[in-house]
Amino acid sequence: MADALYGDDAEPGEPSPAGLLCVPVRPGAEGCVTRLFRTPVGGRTAVAFTDADRLTAVLGAAQPWIVLAEPALRALMEPLGIHELRIDPVLTAPTPAVTIAAVSDPRPRPLAALVK
Repeated sequence: MADALYGDDAEPGEPSPAGLLCVPVRPGAEGCVTRLFRTPVGGRTAVAFTDADRLTAVLGAAQPWIVLAEPALRALMEPLGIHELRIDPVLTAPTPAVTIAAVSDPRPRPLAALVK
């Protein structure tokens, strides 16, 4: 049976090694710094991708990245108190478009009910 669990397989809900990961980074004072993200409920999380194409599809071609093993990424996040790692996230909000609404007359107007 190919789907049988063996002694070293992770149980559902337990973190399992993902191998080498593409980790988004940003420039820092001493080199590159791992980018951190927010979960939908506001918690901080590290994000990684199993290949460069997935990273590019979510974060764009201009996003710099490095290759790290999952244990190394978790070890980097531990001192920051970040225990969550999202691998291959696909549900991301698009960058909001910047629009400027035109204001025709910025002066306050009296309410019609108060004017007689």
